Amino acid sequence: MREQVSSLILLKQKATIAMALSLANDKSLALKVKNRDIEQDYYKQLIQNLTQDTLYKNIWIQLFDRDINTLYRSWSQKRGDNLSKIRTDLQETVKNKKVVYSISAAKFNLSLKAIVPLFVKDEFVGIIEVISHFNSITKELQKSNIDSVVVLDKEYTSRLEEPFTKLFIGEYYIANFDAPEELREKMQRDGVESYFTKDCKIVDNMIVGSYELKGADGTLFGHYVMFKKIDNLSNLDLDYFMFKWLTFGIVFVMSIAILGIMLLFFANRRQKEYFHNIINSSTNIVIVSDSKNILDANKVFFKYFSRYKTLQEFKENHKSISEFFVVEDEYLKVLTNGVNWVKYVVQNPKDVHKIKLDIFGKTHCFSIGAAKLFSTREQYSIILSDITEQEIYKKELELLSTTDELTKTGNRRYFERKLKDEISRARRYNYSFSLIMFDIDHFKIVNDKHGHAIGDEVLIEYSKLVNSHLREADVFCRVGGEEFMIILPYTPKHDAKEIAQKLRIVIEAYKKVVPITMSFGVVEFEKSDDFEAIYKRVDDALYKAKESGRNMVVVE
Repeated sequence: MREQVSSLILLKQKATIAMALSLANDKSLALKVKNRDIEQDYYKQLIQNLTQDTLYKNIWIQLFDRDINTLYRSWSQKRGDNLSKIRTDLQETVKNKKVVYSISAAKFNLSLKAIVPLFVKDEFVGIIEVISHFNSITKELQKSNIDSVVVLDKEYTSRLEEPFTKLFIGEYYIANFDAPEELREKMQRDGVESYFTKDCKIVDNMIVGSYELKGADGTLFGHYVMFKKIDNLSNLDLDYFMFKWLTFGIVFVMSIAILGIMLLFFANRRQKEYFHNIINSSTNIVIVSDSKNILDANKVFFKYFSRYKTLQEFKENHKSISEFFVVEDEYLKVLTNGVNWVKYVVQNPKDVHKIKLDIFGKTHCFSIGAAKLFSTREQYSIILSDITEQEIYKKELELLSTTDELTKTGNRRYFERKLKDEISRARRYNYSFSLIMFDIDHFKIVNDKHGHAIGDEVLIEYSKLVNSHLREADVFCRVGGEEFMIILPYTPKHDAKEIAQKLRIVIEAYKKVVPITMSFGVVEFEKSDDFEAIYKRVDDALYKAKESGRNMVVVE
């Protein structure tokens, strides 16, 4: 019974998160949330359609601003209250800007919730929450002659302001409408807490078991208590022990197995059709994969892979979307840390995962979410949300934040990041590199004599000159007014000295804008170096070059 409840809850959570992700992809919604302009009947028609066409008759939708103030409730006129102090799952979403799905209790009910952050470009503006209840699960269990009482812990019962079902057993709130009255009376007589047991027990000719209802952070909100009469079960057990000594035992077992397979087949077919309709309503790509091959895909998949009209046509040419991966540092590879990319996403659910695809010459970026569909089979559901525009905007911002506006070289922030990365790699892989620091001799005289506009032209022109004599792997940055740094990977200091001498000679002979000379300090990375140590050593080397007459290279 516990496995059945756990499976049904997981199934409903996945359906709820699929709905939430689909609704969150509505760009106009994020703008409305940002502007706090949500009509009271905003989702009225959608909820009517869900009630009419799906098994979920009580879907609620709630919208919050970035401070967790309610902007909209589909089931109530109440809005404007703040839930930040009573909802840790909402706090987690605000803090990490990630999707959360869990069980939790608030002011109205104990329910299953899918929480998705909303963005306008890269700005976090609010949250959409899709809430589903336990009633469809209790109805599904009734088909197996299992009655249910969904109990909210009394600590959270006291926080209810408008209880949805209005059913109580003493201090405990009951979250499902169809909890049988005779079972509620029995639990009240025996003491509700006596039914919160990890072991099954028999009470009045019924098998009783309970399943803990926990939130995403492990908080215990309540218990799902199950009751099943054992009359028929006892007869089946007796028949089994009688028949196992008879030659007809095998036929009996096979008949039961065939019947079970048939029931499972028809149940799976109905379930597959239901979820296929859900994923086709999503504006994200949704695929099912065994980690190597695509087994199923929704309609949005063919919006991107438009050369193909059916999945069969796609599979005749490709096994997986991983064939379209663009290999870059920020994005998943086919094997990430030695693990298949799908399995890697499933194994690291708290991390942010992205892929870049080159689909017939057009580049797209997607955020990735994945979950295993069955505990016994290698099948995964994968959701791809298009973040191409956000990634382009992010790259533009990153470029602006790491590029020196005047010379178009790296700026000091970029240099510090790259030097720390190079130190880390040098220690990990046991190799060395060199660092060159140089500046323009008597640059103040250039500015005083010719003006700052000419000084800026000198910086621009000679930066281009230096950059033209460097290798592609070298990192060239302006770190001060007329001070520059060059990181030379895999370069010992004697080679770095030759590079610095070559640059010094080229600069002295160039004489564009106004003639200048430069002084250079050169050091090689040592194992004891951290960022501050190697920076000080190269700065000291440059200082010696300046003190020794300028227009020279000093190696430390």
